[in-house]
Amino acid sequence: MYFAALLARTEDGWEASDTELDNVETLADLAELAREVAIDDDTVVALIEQEDAWFGVIRVDGEEDPRVFLSNAAVAARSSYGAMLTDELLGREDNDADDLDSLDLDGTEDGETETEPENSDDDAVSGAVPRGPLGDAELLEDLGVGEKQLLALDGDALSTIADALGCTEVLEAVR
Repeated sequence: MYFAALLARTEDGWEASDTELDNVETLADLAELAREVAIDDDTVVALIEQEDAWFGVIRVDGEEDPRVFLSNAAVAARSSYGAMLTDELLGREDNDADDLDSLDLDGTEDGETETEPENSDDDAVSGAVPRGPLGDAELLEDLGVGEKQLLALDGDALSTIADALGCTEVLEAVR
């Protein structure tokens, strides 16, 4: 189960809206969705979480390229939206055969059980997704969430981020 929200910065603070990701297939789609809720091309932060297993933060500032952070790339890569973001961060191209079509809503492939990948020293060489955080851990630095704080988050990370941004109440209103 996913939770996703868009936080749009305004002159008076933040406005939150929950969002359906059903029509989001690429990072560009997600960035466009964020730009649609932006106030005067100001910052929009998209927050995605899957059952406390991983969270993602996507920051869109006007027409600039989106900045992305994933809390645990290896776990996120086993879910459809996490895989989309992981592939984007790793510079992977979409394959003709879309691997996401075989994923269940829990992020596992049909008939596969949810397990942690085995540790392998040649993960980088084999193209495996790195374990742990991936992306731009400084994307919220100017908004009050430093790199060290973002890297240390677990559990209810989105509430901690919202608290640091000063928008806990607006985020909770869409939860």
